[in-house]
Order: sequence, then structure tokens, then C-alpha cells
Amino acid sequence: MALYLLFESSSGYGLFVAHGIDEIGQNTEAVRNSVTDLNRFGKVVKLTAFNPFESALDALNQQNAVSEGQMTDELRNFLEVSLPKVKEGKKAKYSLGVADPKIGSHIQEETKIPCQSNEFVSELIRGVRMHFDKFIDNLKAGDLEKAQLGLAHSYSRAKVKFNVNRVDNMVIQAIFLLDTLDKDVNSFSMRVREWYSWHFPELVKIVNDNYLYAKLAKYIEDKSELSEDKLEGLIEILGDEDKAKEVIEAAKASMGQDLSPIDLINVKMFAQRVMDLAEYRKKLYDYLVSKMSDIAPNLAALIGEVVGARLISHAGSLTNLAKCPSSTLQILGAEKALFRALKTKGNTPKYGLIFHSSFIGRASAKNKGRMARYLANKCSIASRIDCFSESSTTSFGDKLREQVEERLDFYDKGVAPRKNIEVMKAAMEHAANEEMDVDNSTEKSSKKSKKMKSKDDDEVKADDKENAATNGDAAEPKSGKKKKKRALEEETKATENGKENGANAENGTEKKKKKSKDVEMEDVAAVSEGKKKKKKKSTD
Repeated sequence: MALYLLFESSSGYGLFVAHGIDEIGQNTEAVRNSVTDLNRFGKVVKLTAFNPFESALDALNQQNAVSEGQMTDELRNFLEVSLPKVKEGKKAKYSLGVADPKIGSHIQEETKIPCQSNEFVSELIRGVRMHFDKFIDNLKAGDLEKAQLGLAHSYSRAKVKFNVNRVDNMVIQAIFLLDTLDKDVNSFSMRVREWYSWHFPELVKIVNDNYLYAKLAKYIEDKSELSEDKLEGLIEILGDEDKAKEVIEAAKASMGQDLSPIDLINVKMFAQRVMDLAEYRKKLYDYLVSKMSDIAPNLAALIGEVVGARLISHAGSLTNLAKCPSSTLQILGAEKALFRALKTKGNTPKYGLIFHSSFIGRASAKNKGRMARYLANKCSIASRIDCFSESSTTSFGDKLREQVEERLDFYDKGVAPRKNIEVMKAAMEHAANEEMDVDNSTEKSSKKSKKMKSKDDDEVKADDKENAATNGDAAEPKSGKKKKKRALEEETKATENGKENGANAENGTEKKKKKSKDVEMEDVAAVSEGKKKKKKKSTD
């Protein structure tokens, strides 16, 4: 049986035939040894057909289809034309060797061409890849490398642009920056406390919050100028009148040294910088919460935005986190303790980053390990739902959080929790209901917009009709008096326009008078005839 090899290169599809397979006996070692030598390999494998790509865009489309295990129409036509034809009702006397078993199964389903993918075929394709430029005629040196580089760049660029809203790299950078800002704000706040304490040491014991301390240091400046006039400002900053009065009293009896105006200006500027950093830290946290609701809503609903973002950043991406088993996720972040325990043959750690979750802190000391294992199991489920589901919903995360709460009650009080199947069914029903509500709301909004458009059109039509009626359609004269008035108005206009126009107008009025007289005579004749008919009927 002949063996054909399908090779997908960056410049086109190549079809090769392998001779002497029976003599080799499909020995992978013999093929592996003959691959490096072109003279030996060229006697076994020969090129039968080559189909180049039309453009770089065509190459990218073909590469995307091959990577997904799909056969394109171009590949199907190439195989049907290049491979030997098989009569109906008979088996093919050849087989097609492919590198990827997925595309091989798809080709076999669509075209009934027998395909195989094994270690022997992969060694032959490796040899084809190594000596591909020698098989193709009129191929210049460096052309294949340029085609490979361009296709690799376009393929990677297309893969990166899959979904802008669900790029988890922004979450990784945000959580790193958030941790850095926490350290910087703490160190700078301690510097403000130490610097301003030389001037007002009693303020440290009164105000413990770093942000409020920096705000007060900027507001007070010189303690000797602090009086009852600044009481309202202190109350606005502290939110407590008793504390504000305590600050004023402490300033009056303070033991701190005086500072020069230049030193006070520097302290004020540094306190303002610390306040700006603290405010930016709040905005960054809000940004992280919004991004986590888009990227991993179920994981954020289960374990919190900050802990979920730390898990994603430590794993590298949401996809990597979804691939991790629950046992790996449980000790994620405690790698040093794990390897130290394995080296010293001690106890392995029970939890890593998930220790910062509130569930671990609420569990008792003997149940912390069990709670960490159960929470890691639910986190792995939530991360996989977020990674591979198309619709973003928090129904699964909320139900998983309820399960963790029930497990805590089970460890503390012995209350039996619900089964996982029941909870997942309820979560799926809730998610389906949410989708139905969203669809209904979109339909209602579309109907409302259509109704509003129809109302606007009706109002425009009514306005047009009213304007037309006022412009003369509804103002036509119905009685003879109105006709006479209209004729008189026309006569006056004609006299004003000149003699010629006046003559024309007079002729027109004379004609109108004649017509009116004729109409009156006809009406009198008709009335007289009617009276005569009535008299004849009465005499009869």
C-alpha cells in the first residue's frame, strides 16, 4: 500500500509519496537515521504535487483552518486532484499520512480518504520539513524563511486580537501595580508622619489613618495658627467634632519644634503627593473590580476580586488557571514552602494565595486545611466556567459561594449541605432565566423605539395636513358672496398693476358676471319647469 504525505508549509500545500516502505518495515529508527542524509531520504520520499498559496491572507486563512483541525475547500480540491482516484465500492490502495490526527479524521470523514498519523509518519514529515527547500524547484534561498516569518507574525497577531474585553493581561498588570502602590503609599505615609511629627507629634496618637493624617498635615500647616476658626474644616476632614476639638487642644499644648516656612511648604507638597497616590489607588481598585467582572465574574463572586486577580497573575493567565487542577490551585503561591517540605520530608503547605480569602479565616484551626481544599475545588470550577463560557454571568459564582457557606456551617454546626448536582441545576436555570430577561428587555426596547418612530411619523403627517388645510385646501369659498369678494379683490389688484393688467382683469370680471347670470337663468328655468310638473300631476 502506497503512503502519501501531506505537508503544510508557509508557502503552500505539498504532497509527497514514500517508496520502499515495505522494505523498511516502518522502522522508525531506520527512518530517523536516513532523515539527515538527503541522498538516502530523497530515494524514499519524492514530491508529487505542490499547491502554492495565492496571497499572505490566503496563507493565514489556511493556517487558521489547519490549526483548528478543519479541511478547507482548497485543500479538498488539491487532494482530490493529486491523489489517485478510487472506483466506487472499492477500497483505496493508498493511505494519507498527516501530522495532526484531528485534520486527518476530518479529511477521512469528508472525502473517505484513509488517513494515518503515528510516530513513523511524523518522522517522515520531519524529514520533509528539513529538506523541503530542496524538493521545490525555482525556490530562492531565504524565500521560505521570509514566508515562515511573515505567516508567524500574522498568525500570532490574529490570535492576540480575539477579544479585547476579555484580555486578562490588564488584570495582571493592575494587580501588580496595586500591590506596588500599597507598599509605596505605606512607606510614604510613614515618611509624612515622621517628618510632620517633628512639628506636631501629638497628632500621630489622635489620627491613625494615613490618608487622613496627610490631609490634616496639609490643612493645618503651622500648628501655632490653628484656632477655633479652622474647626469646621477639621470636622469636614475627620467627620467627628470631638476629635477636631482634641486636635485644637493638642496644638495649643504641643511640645513639637517650630519649622521654617520653606520646610512647611515641602511637607505640604509631599503630603499632597501621598494623597494623590492614595486617591489613584482607589481608582485603580475600582478599575480592577470592573475588569474582573468582565473577565472572571464567577471567580470574583466566589473568592473576591483581589484574590481572584492574584490567582490569575500567579498562574500567568486565566486559561492557565483553568488548566490547573484544584490541588495545584490550593498551594498556588506557596511553592517555596512546598519544595522545602519535599526536600526536608516535612509537612506540605495546606494553602497558598487562597489563604487571604475570608472563608479560610472564618474556619476553625482544625478545619482550615479541609476548607482550603474545598475552596480550591470550587475556584477551579469557577475559573473553567469563566474561561470557556461565551456568556458572562455571576449565577454560577453565587451558587458556588453558597456551597462554601454551607460547608462552613457543616464543619461548625453539622448542618448537611446540598448536593452539587442540585446546586448546578439551580445555577443553570438561573443563568437561562437571566438570558431570557436580557432578550425580553432588548425586544421591548426595540418595540418602544419602533412605536416612538411611528408616533413621530403620525405627528409629522398630521402637521403636514394642517399646514395644507391652512394654505388653501380647506379655505376654498363655498358661497356666492365669497366668490364675489374674491372677484372684487382680484379687480383691485388688477387696477393697481396697470392699465393692461386692468383691462385683462375687467374682461375676466365681465366673463365671470356673464357666467353667474347664465347660472341664475338656468336655475330660474329649472324651478319653473318643476312647478309646471307638479301642477300637471295635481290635475291628473
